[in-house]
Amino acid sequence: MAELKNIRNFSIVAHIDHGKSTLADRLIQFCGGLTDREMKEQVLDTMELERERGITIKAQTVRLEYKTNNGKEYILNLMDTPGHVDFSYEVSRSLAACEGSLLIVDSTQGVEAQTLANAYQAINSNHEILPVLNKIDLPSSEPQKVKEQIENIIGIDTKDAVLVSAKTGLGIDDLFGKIVKNLPYPLGEKNKSLKCMLIDSWYDSYLGVVVLLRVIDGELKKNKKIRFMATGATHTIDRVGIFTPKLTEIESLGPGEIGFINSGIKSVADCKIGDTITEEKNLTTFPLPGFKPSQPVVFCGMFPIDSDDYEHLKDSMVKLSLNDSSFSYEHEVSPALGYGFRCGFLGLLHLEIIRDRFELEFNLELVTSAPSVVYKINMKDHSVLDLHNPTDMPDSVKIDSIAEPWIKATIILPDEYLGHVLELCVSKRGIQEQLSYSGTRALIIFKLPLNEVVFDFYDRLKSITRGYASFDYEIIGYKINDLVKVSVMINGDTVDALSLIVHRDKSQQRGRALCKRLKDLIPRQQFKVAIQATIGGKIIARETVSSFRKDVTQKLYGGDVTRKNKLLDKQKKGKKRMRQFGKIDIPQNVFLNALKMKER
Repeated sequence: MAELKNIRNFSIVAHIDHGKSTLADRLIQFCGGLTDREMKEQVLDTMELERERGITIKAQTVRLEYKTNNGKEYILNLMDTPGHVDFSYEVSRSLAACEGSLLIVDSTQGVEAQTLANAYQAINSNHEILPVLNKIDLPSSEPQKVKEQIENIIGIDTKDAVLVSAKTGLGIDDLFGKIVKNLPYPLGEKNKSLKCMLIDSWYDSYLGVVVLLRVIDGELKKNKKIRFMATGATHTIDRVGIFTPKLTEIESLGPGEIGFINSGIKSVADCKIGDTITEEKNLTTFPLPGFKPSQPVVFCGMFPIDSDDYEHLKDSMVKLSLNDSSFSYEHEVSPALGYGFRCGFLGLLHLEIIRDRFELEFNLELVTSAPSVVYKINMKDHSVLDLHNPTDMPDSVKIDSIAEPWIKATIILPDEYLGHVLELCVSKRGIQEQLSYSGTRALIIFKLPLNEVVFDFYDRLKSITRGYASFDYEIIGYKINDLVKVSVMINGDTVDALSLIVHRDKSQQRGRALCKRLKDLIPRQQFKVAIQATIGGKIIARETVSSFRKDVTQKLYGGDVTRKNKLLDKQKKGKKRMRQFGKIDIPQNVFLNALKMKER
């Protein structure tokens, strides 16, 4: 068991693509955690999806043993965190388990939106922050200019900033020296009753439920009986270990150390992120405050394409929610799509990642409904409803007002694209709060309604700025607006799966776009098919799918014109009867493609 003064727990935080995972590779390689033969790029990105997309999704922990030139040995617990705004809950959990942070900034790009957001998260966690300027081997690197940006925009002193190249390993030795010297060691007492923080948990097909934890006080040993304080569940520890990054079993974990345990946990409900783990015979007096539960901001329905896969989807939901505590779900039934689940996410990328994980890890093909946000419906009887699904909206006669969630968006971009980005934000009903400059880069803060952002805002922002803009947001509250429910009727029948809530000013535009899209997707029938977008009883847009036309007069060869008219009249009566009694079976791929609709 290591001495507290020789332990350093730190997380690596940065904007997307600023080199967190590559730096973690170099630190592991330098300490000999893996041999050159075992080494590969982004070694901590173990998930197939992370390697495919080139992003970190799950925070990963590794324990390194570092020896200084004078022979002093240190234990470094490193946590590599995601950079995207949708995974900020992962970042917050990692920060809670550490005392310091390495703030990585790309010396060619400078401070970006998520650099700012993650730096403030680390400051709020009372972390000692060590700025690290990466990619100094590139010709376009401007370390002095970036140091000034860090001081001006974030307000962190850069006199101890370390210049490194995570790719080549330049400056890594100097970085280790600064980590040991500048970052604080953890506090804790071995003789106190056991107190551990549950940081993360996941399901392993060989080991069962694995729990990642940080020991605050006491000692964690094999065969010790422990209690999860939030749930009251008790278990006996079967295995204690660390990640080096290889899974390594050890005898015990002491104060300040981070590792994992296996204890035969069968129920997912036992593992509550942020819970306090203590010894059953010697309970700790004061549990840890835990983590504030994550608040999903985007909701959508998930349904199996094959209805026989429903039970498999149900089991997969349980396993995935154990691994990702910011993902929530509840049972839902749709007349169009059958049995499924209404799921909550922290953003659109989070939604995409979860859907792809179901496909890759559980071999499930899913139909997802259009993403929507949570609206607050103020009823005339003074009650307030949380509306997750537009289908469940009460009768408009009973509604007093509808409030929608608003966000504060921070956008950092080259000033040459400023005009187009301001235009985009205003077109999304945005209100400008702030505009400032740091050299040739502009920082703008806008208040925006979240339902305008979840559709295609991020894609259009990246397109307008050729990928140079960075975007971060936080929920700031609800605001009452003139919102309406747009329903879609096909041949007079309402299709619930295609309902959406929009601002009245944009309802016609959105209704027309949806009708046009459906016209191209719905297969032609023997009779005309009317597609209508409605608000209440009022039709705001219409498209018609033309019918197949069979030439019934083809067999005629001369004779009186009345013979031809007789056949055409007969055909007309048949089509009228079909239109009255005919039902259209809409293929599922029509829903799938219609729900992918984006504003043009």
